Amino acid sequence: MNGTAARRAGLSLAVVTALTGVAACSSGAATGSAENGKAAHKGTTHVSPISALRSAERSTDKADSARVESSVVMGTLMSMTGHGSLAWGDGLTGSLTLTYTGGTTAETMRSLGNTTMEARYLPDAYYAHMGDAFARQAGGKHWIRYAYQDLADLAGGSGAYLKDQIQNTTPNQSVKLLLASGDVRKTGQEKVRGVATTHYSGTVNLADLAGRTSDLTAAQMESLKKQLTQAGVETERVDIWVNADDLLVKKTEQADTANGRMTQTAYYSDYGVKVDVRKPPAGDTEDFKALIGKQGGTGTGTGTGL
Repeated sequence: MNGTAARRAGLSLAVVTALTGVAACSSGAATGSAENGKAAHKGTTHVSPISALRSAERSTDKADSARVESSVVMGTLMSMTGHGSLAWGDGLTGSLTLTYTGGTTAETMRSLGNTTMEARYLPDAYYAHMGDAFARQAGGKHWIRYAYQDLADLAGGSGAYLKDQIQNTTPNQSVKLLLASGDVRKTGQEKVRGVATTHYSGTVNLADLAGRTSDLTAAQMESLKKQLTQAGVETERVDIWVNADDLLVKKTEQADTANGRMTQTAYYSDYGVKVDVRKPPAGDTEDFKALIGKQGGTGTGTGTGL
């Protein structure tokens, strides 16, 4: 792979993987599905799944932050693990260390000299640390800044949807995803890493959900549906595990895509942990759009969190 191709691949993969990393930690359904009423999950028997999930949504939202461990497998395209912490009390902030473990994405990143990337999420943008080998090919700067506003230009309808979802993402979005789906089932009591939990599951029609839960224009929505169709994604199975404190401790999402089976798993712990994330040094950071302009091309990517 020549230098220009490597740089372009790196720019796009930074988009794909950093967004996938946060998507593995929380699903985007940016509507408030909680309603007023008595939350009756903790210490109660015979509670409906809807009531229990509304209580879990509120409790997880109020927790403001958590430690996260995640993994993503996307057919032959990618397998990746991530760990770090996220906060959502005042916009999304946090830091995840993402490691590519397989697939064509890992192969491409190995050609760039680095299979592990730090992704920092701040309210206005996220930052990807691409490593020393990439810096030597890209003017000496290690960090790339991706403004959320630029995502719509990057990937059409799916980019606009990702911008909307990521800026509103929290672990309780997985709960909202199930509530908005209209398909919620309590599947039993299980232990997750030694913690007693209640397991809920459901199936989501992604295109219909996106239309109900985002602020996309008609054109953006049409573009998103087209991209979902091209990606072979129609429905997604969502499973969540909630503890006795009405806090989400695990979630999985599964869907069939054109690249193969997609599975995302995340574990949450230490709710309320302090999260201190700072912007990388300006002198070591280049803006994504500026890099693309220097290369004389346009960015390409996909909303892999979809």
